[in-house]
Amino acid sequence: MDYVYGPGRNHLFVPGPVNIPEPVLRAMNRNNEDYRSPAVPAMTKTLLEDVKKIFKTTSGTPFMIPTTGTGAWESALTNTLSPGDRIVSFLIGQFSLLWIDQQQRLKFNVDVVESEWGQGANLDVLESKIAEDTAHTIKAICIVHNETATGVTNNLAKVRKILVLKWLSICLRMWLSIIYLRQSHRVLADINNYMHPALFLVDGVSSICALDFRMDEWGVDVALTGSQKALSLPTGIGIVCASPKALEASKSAKSVRVFFDWNDYLKFYKLGTYWPYTPSIQLLYGLRTALDLLFEEGLDNVIARHSRLGKATRLAVEAWGLKNCTQSEEWVSDTVTAVLVPPYIDSTEIVKRAWKRYNLSLGLGLNKIAGKVFRIGHLGNLNELQLLGCLAGVEMVLKDVGYPVKLGSGVAAASAYFQNNTPLIPSRI
Repeated sequence: MDYVYGPGRNHLFVPGPVNIPEPVLRAMNRNNEDYRSPAVPAMTKTLLEDVKKIFKTTSGTPFMIPTTGTGAWESALTNTLSPGDRIVSFLIGQFSLLWIDQQQRLKFNVDVVESEWGQGANLDVLESKIAEDTAHTIKAICIVHNETATGVTNNLAKVRKILVLKWLSICLRMWLSIIYLRQSHRVLADINNYMHPALFLVDGVSSICALDFRMDEWGVDVALTGSQKALSLPTGIGIVCASPKALEASKSAKSVRVFFDWNDYLKFYKLGTYWPYTPSIQLLYGLRTALDLLFEEGLDNVIARHSRLGKATRLAVEAWGLKNCTQSEEWVSDTVTAVLVPPYIDSTEIVKRAWKRYNLSLGLGLNKIAGKVFRIGHLGNLNELQLLGCLAGVEMVLKDVGYPVKLGSGVAAASAYFQNNTPLIPSRI
C-alpha cells in the first residue's frame, strides 16, 4: 500500500533536495520537443550566460551536465587532472569524504587533510604544504565550500589569501636577499619557480545561490553546483564552471572521460547547437524560470535571506538548550544546521518520528555522527514563516522523544529575530 500523506503537505527541511517553487513546476509541465530546433539552442545560450552570474564570473565557461553533484565532481577532476597527480583535499564530513573517495578511485594521489567533524578545513596545514612544495608537485586543491553533514562553511577567500600572501612573503624575503646579497639572477629564478600553479577546485553544491560565492575574485578554477539545492529544481543538472586556467589544463589532462568531456561541449558551443547529447528539456525550462526568480529577488537579497534563516535556526537551537555540531562561529552555515542531541537520545528516532507523526522531513546524521545529530535544512525556496513551522515541529518531536524542551522557546527566539530583521518584500513596497 502506498503511503498517504494526509491533509496539507509534506514539510521538506532536509539540506537538499528542497522545495520547488510553483512557477518552476509550471514551467517544467510541458511535453518533449526537438532539442535541435531553434528554440532550445536559443534558450541554452541565455542560460549559459545567466548561470555565470550565480558563480560571479565573467571569464568562466559553464557546462550544464545531465547529472548530479557526484557527476559534477567527476567532471571537474577528470577534465583538469591526470592519474597520479597530487591533490590536497580536506576531509571535514560525509560529502568531502565521498569526494575524496572518488578522487582516490580515479587514481589521483590524494593528500588528505582531516579535521574533526564539526570543524572547518585546516588551512594552517595548507599553508605549510604550499610553502614546502617548491617543486610544484601539488596539482590541485579540492575543498567543499559548505559541508552539509556537519553544517560547516569554509572560508574560500582565506584559501586564496593564503596562496597569495605566502608567495608574497617569500618574494619579500628574496628581494631582501637581492638588496643585501646581490644575488639577483638566482633570486629572480627562485621567485618565478615559486609561483604555484595548483588548480583551485570547489564543491559549491549547497552554497552557490545561497551563500556568498565569488569565483573570479577568489581565484576559483573549477566551481560546481547541483540543481536540487539552492536553485530549487529537481535533481538532474550538475552545473560546472571552469576558469580559463582550467580549460587550458584540460588540453593536457590525461584522465579518461567520455560523458563528462568538456571538449565535446565546446565543439557544440562553437556550432551554436550546444548539446553533444540529449538534454533534459523540462529541467532547462525549469532552470530558466528558477534563474528568473533568483534575479527578480536579487542575488544579494537571496544571500541575505539565507543569512536570516540560518541565524534564526541557530537562535532556536540555543533556546532549546542544544548545541550546534559546528564548533566555531566562523564556520556556521546559513543553509543547514546540524543539531547535537544528548547521549540518551538517538537522533535517528527524531527524524523518523518527525516524518511519521508530523509529516516533517529532517536530515539524518551521517557516518561518524549518525545518531548524534539531526539536520535542519534552510535553503532554496523558503521563507521565514515556513521555517517557523519547521521549528515548531522540531519542538514537538523533541518533547516526544523525552527531551525537556519548553514548547515555543525556539519559535519565540526565531520569531523575535525575524520580527526585527525581516525587510519588506521589494515587489510589495
